[in-house]
Amino acid sequence: MSLVVSNKYELLNWKDRIWKVGPDDKLIPKRDENNQIIYNPLTGQPEYEYLENGTRVNAKRLNHMDEGIYSAHDYIVELKATIRRMQIQMELDGRVPGNSGTFADTLDGSSNKIKLDNALTDIIEAVTAGTTTLKVASVEGFTAFTQITIFDDVGTEDVVITAIGTDTITVQALKNSYKKGAKVARSNVSIDMVNAEMGVGDWQTYNVELVEVV
Repeated sequence: MSLVVSNKYELLNWKDRIWKVGPDDKLIPKRDENNQIIYNPLTGQPEYEYLENGTRVNAKRLNHMDEGIYSAHDYIVELKATIRRMQIQMELDGRVPGNSGTFADTLDGSSNKIKLDNALTDIIEAVTAGTTTLKVASVEGFTAFTQITIFDDVGTEDVVITAIGTDTITVQALKNSYKKGAKVARSNVSIDMVNAEMGVGDWQTYNVELVEVV
């Protein structure tokens, strides 16, 4: 009797023991050549005649079942992990339209199906908390109902654009005040291709010196 091989389990086809029954509906004892009843040497009980001996329970058959159960369990665990990976892949595809299976950016400069939205502009007039209209240097790359980050060297916050004008961006009421030159960005992420890391973008000021040429 072979055991489990290559995830193929062979059925044992167990059979019941079928006893012979006499005219009196009682089991028929086995007898030897001298017509004496044969007794089981271990139990001391009579042995009985049968039509089908049935399948004996022994270590070999039980180990066969044991290995089959273990193999099936191992297969189910592996299958569960595979299905989980497929679920994650489908989830990524579903959440990113047109993604075609690539979601994560390795930040190593290789091509991928997603692209960082690096639309960026400056506020050209200082604003106070509660302001909803931002005068900006350019509205290129910005669209209504998308989120932007506003930041300077003091504060930062994320707001949703409600409307785009010729040189203005209308947003939800600001929680903070911002200086002239504060950044308005679709993402304030700065990507380091060397270390494959994402960091927060910097806010900078510049000094301009005017020199009169005679």
